[in-house]
Amino acid sequence: MQAVLGAVVRITGSGMGCGDHWPRCHGYWFPPLDRLDLIIEVTHRYVAAALTLAVLALLFAAWRGRASAGVGGRGGVLRPAAAAVLLVMAAALLGAVTVKLDLHAAAVVIHLALAMGLLAALSLAAVRSSSLSGRAIAPTSPRTIRGSTTAAVMAFFAVLLGGATANMAGAAVSCIGFPHCRRVSLGGAALFVQVSHRILAFLLLFHLLGMVLALRKRGEPAATNLWAKLAFFTALAQILVAAAMVETGLPLQLRVLHQALGTLVWLVVFVFTAVTRRPAR
Repeated sequence: MQAVLGAVVRITGSGMGCGDHWPRCHGYWFPPLDRLDLIIEVTHRYVAAALTLAVLALLFAAWRGRASAGVGGRGGVLRPAAAAVLLVMAAALLGAVTVKLDLHAAAVVIHLALAMGLLAALSLAAVRSSSLSGRAIAPTSPRTIRGSTTAAVMAFFAVLLGGATANMAGAAVSCIGFPHCRRVSLGGAALFVQVSHRILAFLLLFHLLGMVLALRKRGEPAATNLWAKLAFFTALAQILVAAAMVETGLPLQLRVLHQALGTLVWLVVFVFTAVTRRPAR
């Protein structure tokens, strides 16, 4: 939810809804809600504060139970919980810097990378905690582990390139048409970022399709097959929304949906990777 709210802040131009004040908004902790951009920005900040408290609570619970099997040590919940705390703190600090820099594109993309890292850390903690139930977990082949890891790397950089496309001046409208550019309105770095984002998205889609087909032949565990299919169909939905968004002139609703689906693609692909790496029991 927080990642999607961040996209809404950016897409609606509400990033400076609180001016250059942080953490307070125009000098208030609870400002008068008299403007839409202020409401969007301050809601984003309140949800970020609630998320920070939740992540701290997770770390506290994991620390208290660190002596239990599967909680402390390598492969346990404690390490990703600690990483989540570091990432949420870094994202909060960078958020303040981003406001002070008047939402510089590079700072926004780095902020997005931290948000995706936080999502990955929390997902990993969730996957590892689910393995504490004592259910039998079948081993996954090394080829599938390598393939899922490649998919995660591709998904991560596709999301970052999407953030760069949205925030670099002129990049979002540099390539008119989908899937190829029927008309180029702006060249240079803006066009390079836009086209690179598209190419990487299609490479990820075809890579996931290949994995879905390959996993059926290898006899991988049911959970691995399920998450591979979920990753493929989520990536397919994202590309279909991207096509509709470009062909209809980048309407606000589709831009928000595109960002939300991009975050979901990263989440599902990362969970797919984490599931393949769970230790067999």
